[in-house]
Amino acid sequence: MKKNLFLFAVAFLMCNKVLAGGLLTNTNQNVSFLRNPARGASTEIDAAYTNPAGLAFLKHEGFSFSINNQSAFQTRSLTTTFAPFAGFGGKETKYFEGKATAWVIPSLQAAYKTGDWVFSGNFSVVGGGGTLEFASGLPLFESQISMIPLSVNQKAGIDDFTGYSLESNLKGSSITFGGQLGVTYSILDNFSAYLGLRLNYVNNGYEGYLKDIQLRSAAGVDVPVQDVVPNVGDMNLDLKQTGTGFAPIIGLDYKWNNLNVGVTYEFKSAIELTNETKENTTGQAPFDDAFKTPYDIPALLSIGAQYDILPALTVSAGYHHFFDSDAKMLDNKQKKINDGTNEYLAGVEYRFNPKFLVSCGAQFTRSAVTDEFQSDLNYFLHSVSFGFGGAWNVTENIRINAAYLFTDYEDWTAETPVISTVKSSTVFGRTNKSFGIGVDFKF
Repeated sequence: MKKNLFLFAVAFLMCNKVLAGGLLTNTNQNVSFLRNPARGASTEIDAAYTNPAGLAFLKHEGFSFSINNQSAFQTRSLTTTFAPFAGFGGKETKYFEGKATAWVIPSLQAAYKTGDWVFSGNFSVVGGGGTLEFASGLPLFESQISMIPLSVNQKAGIDDFTGYSLESNLKGSSITFGGQLGVTYSILDNFSAYLGLRLNYVNNGYEGYLKDIQLRSAAGVDVPVQDVVPNVGDMNLDLKQTGTGFAPIIGLDYKWNNLNVGVTYEFKSAIELTNETKENTTGQAPFDDAFKTPYDIPALLSIGAQYDILPALTVSAGYHHFFDSDAKMLDNKQKKINDGTNEYLAGVEYRFNPKFLVSCGAQFTRSAVTDEFQSDLNYFLHSVSFGFGGAWNVTENIRINAAYLFTDYEDWTAETPVISTVKSSTVFGRTNKSFGIGVDFKF
C-alpha cells in the first residue's frame, strides 16, 4: 500500500514550472518577452538570453543592462472520477486543486560592446520558480485509501466498512538558477556568431503527508485504519534535491536591410539530483537520503525573425523546439514523449515616438507527451499565451518596461488506472498569469 501511495511522488518536482516554455525550461527571462514573446531575433539587451548573436547589432557601445522582476500565479486542477471516492463525501467525482504563487522571479541581462566584440551574461530562473501546494492532496493518493474498505470487506467476507476519511497534503518547490556567460563576434557587417555556456543549479524540495486515516463502519463509527490493516498508517515526507549541469550555447544572426534573423541552439544539460532527506516514513527508496534522480534539461532550438514594415512598426515571428525525448527523466519517462515540444510565436511592436512604444504577441505551445506520460503529479498541456505591454524611454539611457501575459490551457482527459480491475478518469487543467516590470539602462 505504501508503495502505491508514493511511488511516483518524486515526479511532482517536475510539475512545478510556473513560467512559459517547455517541460522544464522557462523562456520568459525579460519583461520584453511578456509583452511580445517572439523575441528570437531581438537585437536589444534582452537578446543576451533570447538571441545572443544579435547583440552584435546593439546600437550602444559600452555597457548595457536589463534588470527585471516577474510575478506569476498558477493553478493546477484535476477532476477525477473514481467510484470508490463515494466513500468519502458521497461523490464519485472529486476536484483537486494546487496553487502556486511566485511574487519575485528576477533576471539580469548584461552586455559590454567594443567594436566587433560583445561580452554578455544572463542570470535568471531558467526553470521552476514557485511553490505549488495541493492542500487536499491528490487523486493518486486518495484513490489508494478509498480502495481499503472494499478490499477489507472482500477478504474478510463481510460488509462492515462503508467509507473512509483522511487528511492529505502535498507541497513542492522547484527552482533552477541559470548563470550564462558568452561572447559575440561580428564576422561581417551583417553576420555574427555567439558562443557561450550556462551553469544550471537545481534546488527542489517537497513536504507531504497522509494521516488520520479512518474507516467508517456500517454502524457509523470511525475506526483507525491501523486497527484493521496494520501495515497502513500515517506517512510523512520532507526532502530537498539539488544538482548542477552545464549547457553549451551557440548562435548565429543575419541582418539584411529591414530583416533580422536569429538562430540559437542550447545543448542538453545533463543533471542528476541528490536527495537530502529529513524525514521519510513511506518506505520508498527514491526518497532516501543520498538517492540520485535524473533531471536533464532538454536541448532547445530557437529560430526568430523580425521585420521593420515601417520605421515605427515591427513584426516578429519565432519557433522553439525542445528535444524532450532526449532528456533523461525518472523511470525513463522521456520514452513516453513523441520527440518534443513545439512552440510558434508571433508579435508586433509600434513606436509612437522616441519616448513610448507598445507591443503584443502570442505563443502557441503544442505538447508531444502521450496519455501514458500524464499523471496527477506530472502533466503537460497544449496552450496559447497572450502578452501585451509597453515601454517608456525615461531618458536616452533609461527605459522602463511593463507587461502582462496570461495563458489559456487546453484540458486533457485521460484514463488513469489505479489497479488492473478499477479505472479512473481525470481531466487535467491549468491556469497561469504573469506580470512584470523591468529597467534597461546603458552607459
